[in-house]
Amino acid sequence: MTTSPMMLRLIGLAAFSSMASMRVCDPMLITLSYEFQVTTGDASAVIAAFAVAYGVLQLVYGPLGDRLGKVRVIMGATGACALFSAMTALAPSLPVLVVFRAAMGAAAAGIIPLSMAWIGDQVPYAQRQETLARLMGATVTGMMAGQWFGGFATETLGWRAAFAVLSMLFLTAAVLLYRHAREGLVSAAAAAADAPAFSLAAYLAGTVHLLRMPRVRWVLTVVAIEGALAFGTLAFVPARMTGGFGLSASAAGGVMVLYGVGGLLYSVFARRWLAWLGERGLALTGASLIASGLLLLAWAPLVAWAVLGCFLAGLGFYMLHNTLQTQATQMAPQARGTAVTLFACLLFLGQSIGVLAVAASVDRGWLTTVFTGAALGVLALGVLVSRGLQAHQATA
Repeated sequence: MTTSPMMLRLIGLAAFSSMASMRVCDPMLITLSYEFQVTTGDASAVIAAFAVAYGVLQLVYGPLGDRLGKVRVIMGATGACALFSAMTALAPSLPVLVVFRAAMGAAAAGIIPLSMAWIGDQVPYAQRQETLARLMGATVTGMMAGQWFGGFATETLGWRAAFAVLSMLFLTAAVLLYRHAREGLVSAAAAAADAPAFSLAAYLAGTVHLLRMPRVRWVLTVVAIEGALAFGTLAFVPARMTGGFGLSASAAGGVMVLYGVGGLLYSVFARRWLAWLGERGLALTGASLIASGLLLLAWAPLVAWAVLGCFLAGLGFYMLHNTLQTQATQMAPQARGTAVTLFACLLFLGQSIGVLAVAASVDRGWLTTVFTGAALGVLALGVLVSRGLQAHQATA
């Protein structure tokens, strides 16, 4: 399979679409709560369902990608996302919408983590964090586009239009990937045919073997905590902007673009950040920026300070998360697909726990307290990651 710039761009398009679909519902929560006559916390089930399905299905896509070929699985997942996004646009009730969002999460689970694993297979470690940052640029841009377009469509075209557009985007990515990679797919199919048949016992034994590795356990634990504290609160930033500062859904979605701008700024200058701060410094600086952003979002008396907090949180999150992504691609090179998808599984299971916890608080008016607690937790996490990287580097 070629590692041409075109292949990287097409995988980036699929990753862009995946992240856009993940975040498109964030600005819709209040509108969905009105339309389906439920609370904002109840409406947030559309986010939690996506995250839970996304996390759980990693347990399937990891070994599937290792056996069938990562690009083949990415293409199939992208095509499935096109179908389920179209079905989501037609959902007649909130329970049906939640089910279709779960299906979208299950399909999207096969895109970004396997893209990371594919890069891990193709790119040497010295260039890997920079290459992963380029992929992150696509995912960050997708997050920005999803959050903005989710708010824009909700106010102008109707929230269903957002999912119709996503369906076309996924379909375009799947078709272009197939056209570019079809020659390599023949050899990948031949290799898959020669591979041993899938065995649940062998898969479970391999997973248990990975989980017995201290380095794997450390990375997975850290990313689960990161998902709960950083990603779990992210879903409710638009609700904070609308409820706390009186912004419209589209304006709140526009503010969330700044979260992505922070991440995009990091991805563009990733090489310089890494040379200047090193992996340990990136982790600690990133956690400090996330904490500062969350505290501003929680306590800022003016909307301008909350907007700044959104930008700082985005820049900090991608500093911290890109460092953990790089560790994930190297923690078990002999089973990279399974290892990286376990990483994504724990990230989004952590996110789902965070979303559920914040959802229980938002209807009680505790959002400020929860954001403050998350800020302190992320700061402690940054110290833990920095020390863990120092210990790992000393051992290596």
